[in-house]
Amino acid sequence: MGASASYLKNDTAIAAVLTLAMAVVVGSALGFEHIGGYVPCALCLMQRNPYYIGIGVGILATLSSVFRLPVAITRGLIAIIAILMIVSIGLGAYHAGVEWKFWEGPTTCAVGATGGEAPVNVLEALNETKGPSCTEAALRVLGLSFAGWNVITSTVLAAVAVWAVFRRRS
Repeated sequence: MGASASYLKNDTAIAAVLTLAMAVVVGSALGFEHIGGYVPCALCLMQRNPYYIGIGVGILATLSSVFRLPVAITRGLIAIIAILMIVSIGLGAYHAGVEWKFWEGPTTCAVGATGGEAPVNVLEALNETKGPSCTEAALRVLGLSFAGWNVITSTVLAAVAVWAVFRRRS
């Protein structure tokens, strides 16, 4: 058996790979925001939550395996990652549908931000400032928006997590 095949039989490695992958996905989103200047809408921000939670759960799953806690604990934590990624698939699909005008988005997704002169009261300005519209994709790569790519990455991560939970141990 090759080294890569034996690597995938290790719960520690699987949990670590899932955790690293989730960190890369959310790190990429943060990079597009803070380096690329793409301001996320309310639905974009909501799609990050399963990743934020999943990274923490993934760290727990990795530690559970490293410290040789019962296999059921590690697998249970990986199952939680699978559920989180399935939720992320739903959020991404909903957002992509809003962008393609298949259905209405939430009322919290407003168009534009307030402009004009410098505000006198910063707290009032925060209450009036709205993020970008959820109905317009900020960027499309190969025809998919960030929401569409989230569906794909979440599907891959969910599939790996489900496989890890139900795979046979040798």
